[in-house]
Amino acid sequence: HREEFVYKKRTDGLLERRAVRKRPGTVGICAAIMNKYQVDTVPHIICGGFSKEETENALIDLDFLGIDNVLVLRGDPIKSEIYFAAEEDGHKYASELLGQVNEMNNGIYLDKELKNSAPTNFCIGVAGYPEKHFEAPNMHSDIHFLKKKVEAGADYIVTQMFFDNQQYFDFVNLCRENDITIPIIPGIKPISTQKQLSLLPQRFHLNVPNPLVDEVLKCKTNEAVRQVGVEWATQQTKELIEFGAPCIHFYTMGKSDNVQKIVEGFA
Repeated sequence: HREEFVYKKRTDGLLERRAVRKRPGTVGICAAIMNKYQVDTVPHIICGGFSKEETENALIDLDFLGIDNVLVLRGDPIKSEIYFAAEEDGHKYASELLGQVNEMNNGIYLDKELKNSAPTNFCIGVAGYPEKHFEAPNMHSDIHFLKKKVEAGADYIVTQMFFDNQQYFDFVNLCRENDITIPIIPGIKPISTQKQLSLLPQRFHLNVPNPLVDEVLKCKTNEAVRQVGVEWATQQTKELIEFGAPCIHFYTMGKSDNVQKIVEGFA
């Protein structure tokens, strides 16, 4: 994610810029995970907070480290803004960012006269929205722009979280009808608190089915909620595997113990 700042008024009347959200070192974190656990990582490359040159430098570092799978996203607007605003000399849309990654895969860098440039070999993922992106006027429009990302070089799609598998099934069928043939990886988030019944729809513009809402509201503790979330997500995962989903992407949102329980159930 991008760095975010607020301005605090000092005693002398001047404004002081303070960071309220630091941008983590994505390259360093991915390299550390690969080195310690010997597993592949998929860094998120976003438009927000990055210039084209900063993006190119990060991609060069990732390529040098042997990290060759990236998820290309626009990113969210900063909290003080309603609409997303690109950085100066940055990308406004994920399709533009994807184009830069694809150009590097073809050995084309920002400095066209660069003599020691070498093609990268990134596998590129993009986001898909079974309930449509909240800024899209309708599903048809959303699929149209998703297809543009595929035509620009996307290799696979990771969906926004959903709680009703039928939304994923319908989304996959709609994509196939529109000649989008690349793998579509479903995104699953196990509910862990009652507050998420309102927070997740508010933040991610999605629906939570009534049966899940009813079960969560019956719970007296967060531990009980987490168990309901694990059971619901486990059933989702079983159905998705039976449907033929290529794999499952779990949204941990910083806490992974419930996801661990789900995964262990399939071991």
